[in-house]
Amino acid sequence: MKQTAGGRIWGVLAWFAGIVFFAPVAWMFLTSLHSETDAATNPPSLAAPLTLDGYTEFFDGGAWPPLLNSFSASIGSTIIVLLLAIPAAYALSIKPVEKWTDVLFFFLSTKMMPVVAALLPIYLIAQFAGMLDNISFLTLLYCSMNLPIAVWLMRSFLSEVPREILEAASIDGAGLITILRRVVAPIAMPGIAATALICFIFSWNELLFARVLTGVVAGTAPVYLTGFVTSQGLFLAKVCAAAVVVSLPVLIAGFAAQDKLVQGLSLGAVK
Repeated sequence: MKQTAGGRIWGVLAWFAGIVFFAPVAWMFLTSLHSETDAATNPPSLAAPLTLDGYTEFFDGGAWPPLLNSFSASIGSTIIVLLLAIPAAYALSIKPVEKWTDVLFFFLSTKMMPVVAALLPIYLIAQFAGMLDNISFLTLLYCSMNLPIAVWLMRSFLSEVPREILEAASIDGAGLITILRRVVAPIAMPGIAATALICFIFSWNELLFARVLTGVVAGTAPVYLTGFVTSQGLFLAKVCAAAVVVSLPVLIAGFAAQDKLVQGLSLGAVK
């Protein structure tokens, strides 16, 4: 009886926490369907007529180039990170190199410096190389930001791969590339999907470097979103519509990969 009551209490608390976190998102979506006049009322009216004017103005205002830039930088950096992180994690977990713990600490140490501290040197490098307002430079920058996290995650995932399977593949004459492609990748696919999703989210949501290093040509969706806050005031309905559209790719990717994500995040857990 006590266990049943405790489970119900925890269930109610979990539902309450979920509603608390979801309520602002639902309110943002509802506000995006109102006109600017109805969205600006205080308190807001839930019974106000619905309209898609906010979404129409968002797409008519030139939203496609920033969205495509974000897709290009996020997907491109994620693919490159996976191509580099999987072999590195293989070397650090399945066939550890000498002093592999020092290598992992080096990867982790790159995330200890505040991002703002590296902003000026990176800006000067981009300016010297003529790469300002260039989506390729932003993609490489996202790769360097996400690679340490991806190596740490993939190492914990690849540590769960049975050594016997790898030894059997080596005895059959499989090379390193074949082992990674046909043995390691299928087994660790949930972990790869989880790592890819996390890298994609970090790249898609990044604002500081994109704000400083890009301009008209390579501006990303978060940078475009900040442009709605102007000296003329805050157009609440349009901002909410833009926020909903910018959030959709991450939500869709998370929903599509939710099974793989749960399996991947539990691969390195203590059983």
